[in-house]
Amino acid sequence: MARHDALQGSLPLLILKILDRRGPLHGYGITACIEAVSDLLRVEEGSLYPALHRMEESGWVRARWETTENNRRARVYEITALGRKQLEAEERRWTSITAAITQVLKQA
Repeated sequence: MARHDALQGSLPLLILKILDRRGPLHGYGITACIEAVSDLLRVEEGSLYPALHRMEESGWVRARWETTENNRRARVYEITALGRKQLEAEERRWTSITAAITQVLKQA
């Protein structure tokens, strides 16, 4: 089965969930987590970093610069209290949408 590039509506949900479970990560770490869990999902930099920027502006994540083991600077993201509230709302929305789609698929 082909890998899917489009995660548009669910990318913030995935990012928030990963940061909530795994703690602070840099962008590559977030992408690696998504791709490690699902061989169907792929996150491109052109989608990930704009999403992280919007989430930072919304107060859902905070970012800071850290020096990695390789002595490189990396921007590390972590979920905020507001981000945890948003995660709960996103999970409720996802559950209701997928239930509605399942209902249509079963009855169509």
